[in-house]
Amino acid sequence: MLNDMKVKAADFPLKEARAMVKDLMKANPVIYWVDFLLSVALGAGAFAVTVWADTFSVLGIIAYLVAVFALYRAVIFIHEIVHFKKGSMTSFRFAWNVLCGFFVLVPAFMYQGVHIDHHKRDVYGTKEDGEYLPFGAQAPWKNVWYVMTSIFLPGLVAVRYLILTPLGWIIPPLGRLLWQRASSLTIDMDYRRPPPTELDGKYWRLQEVCATVYGWTAVMLGVYGILPVKFFAVWYAVVFLVLFMNSIRTLGAHAYRNPGDQKMSVAEQFLDSVDVPGGILSALWAPVGLRFHATHHLFPNMPYHSLGTAYARLKKDLPNSELYLEASRPTLAHAMVTLWRDARASQQKKS
Repeated sequence: MLNDMKVKAADFPLKEARAMVKDLMKANPVIYWVDFLLSVALGAGAFAVTVWADTFSVLGIIAYLVAVFALYRAVIFIHEIVHFKKGSMTSFRFAWNVLCGFFVLVPAFMYQGVHIDHHKRDVYGTKEDGEYLPFGAQAPWKNVWYVMTSIFLPGLVAVRYLILTPLGWIIPPLGRLLWQRASSLTIDMDYRRPPPTELDGKYWRLQEVCATVYGWTAVMLGVYGILPVKFFAVWYAVVFLVLFMNSIRTLGAHAYRNPGDQKMSVAEQFLDSVDVPGGILSALWAPVGLRFHATHHLFPNMPYHSLGTAYARLKKDLPNSELYLEASRPTLAHAMVTLWRDARASQQKKS
């Protein structure tokens, strides 16, 4: 399958595609601010109602679901932030960390630098790519296990920032280990993050401190009875479902055909990725433009609010639109079934 994709990629009209969307590359700061602030305000309000409402009441359940989807959308803006040009939208980066990143204990530095490697031709799909695993070429049960591990992640990030981070400041070897193994939003548990560089941002240590302060402030407010115990249970439940949905979205974001030993061109990255344009439902499980993930790999610096327009334009006017549409799936379910079948077929060939 991978060899067939490489043959097709050689015919992909990349130059024409870039020319057709060059007017869509400028970000509109107003859209970013309004979208993010509305999402985080709605999420925070719904979170508060969930804590206040009777557990498992209709109001509580509705508020919980609203909090999850709104905060999920707010959190996903981290993907846009790492693609901002250096020195741009600095106030937005700051606001995202203060209003969202520190609250969920996922400051922006955990994605900065790491995600950019995912787009590099020499890294994408290889063993150096922490955001890629051969889901389409490994035992299907491993894909299920990947999703199920989401239940542990909120607890792990809490331990990371509340306990291990302060210890890492006192014990340098532990601090270096945390940087390597517990400072990256990746899916490959064997990934080791390289030593910090300017690509990781100037203020990653400050972000680490702030996340720890946020966490311990919440704990102390709980100890003194200002925050109820339910606050922490709701936080865990919300963060869990956000990460659970994102893990499913991640499975639907690529075909994951690369076993980890081949470098892939931009066109090959595109054909190994997935667009699920859909409608409102797709925008819920893949917010902030991520339902156009394959198109994003063609144009990594295109703002999320332009991806839908780019998809429609390329679908209609690209000389070889059939090849472009090979990266599209009608639904998330279709993408997941395709991935499962690819994985099963790969295992059958090995046996």
